Amino acid sequence: MKVVKDFKVNKTTSVNKLVKQMLEGGGFTAKNLALGVDILEKMIKNKNSLNFISFPAAIIATGTRGIIKDFLKEKFFDIVITTCGTLDHDLARSFKNYYHGSFFVDDKELHKKGISRIGNIFVPNESYGIIIEEKMKKFLEEISKEKKELSTYEFVWEIGKRIKNKDSILYWSYKNQIPIIIPGITDGAVGYQIWQFSQDHDLRINILKDEKLLSDLVWNAKKSGALIIGGGISKHHTIWWNQFKKGLDYAVYISTDVEWSGSLSGARTREAISWGKIKTSAKHIQIEEDATIALPIIASALKERF
Repeated sequence: MKVVKDFKVNKTTSVNKLVKQMLEGGGFTAKNLALGVDILEKMIKNKNSLNFISFPAAIIATGTRGIIKDFLKEKFFDIVITTCGTLDHDLARSFKNYYHGSFFVDDKELHKKGISRIGNIFVPNESYGIIIEEKMKKFLEEISKEKKELSTYEFVWEIGKRIKNKDSILYWSYKNQIPIIIPGITDGAVGYQIWQFSQDHDLRINILKDEKLLSDLVWNAKKSGALIIGGGISKHHTIWWNQFKKGLDYAVYISTDVEWSGSLSGARTREAISWGKIKTSAKHIQIEEDATIALPIIASALKERF
């Protein structure tokens, strides 16, 4: 057995050094976070590994958007799987601001004032629906003159090309040609605008082109790994496709959901092993933590290692 050691921190202790001390200090979730960083380091440094990142849209309404943006800018991951809300929040925040709020407010009053709430983030109507409708009408008119059918990742590149904002996830997806796949493309404001535009224009989204890309990449991958944040369709689509290569070789889950509800979002890495979605020999860990806390620490530690 290894001895549990105390943390030793001072003014010059870097995040990476602190994370490494978490391995020696035991510490419940802290140790899992440190193990997760080690797995991600190995995964990203393995040039034979096809690396996924999946996440729900809510975190893009927060400053965590900057962490995901940096991951794509620095090409830490090869493919992104997320929800339509990621397009909504990234597009909206490229032109308008979201604001600090509170969990403890009168939501009826917020509604009267035209403010929507995402946890403790306040989103005025002009910062979401109005700006998304304005920009998407323009973008869709331009895109439809050049293309008639696109996959979701091709559509994201077209949006990213037009945003031209270096704080944008979509911009860096386009810039570095990293596919962002949205299996539930119509489930959000951007998706609604696509549907509405399609009623009197010849523009279609072909989600089967996304599946063709995933098939080609997964079947030809020697290794694969994934950082999976939260759950839902993004998580499932990631692990679903990796079962066709007999499972992920690396897997790091970050989630606050509970296992005993039977939900996919709460399912641990060991459950995915039973399905063949994570290999029995894989390096894997579950970090039970709010992603808006864990991701900045993980990203900071990783950057010191590259």
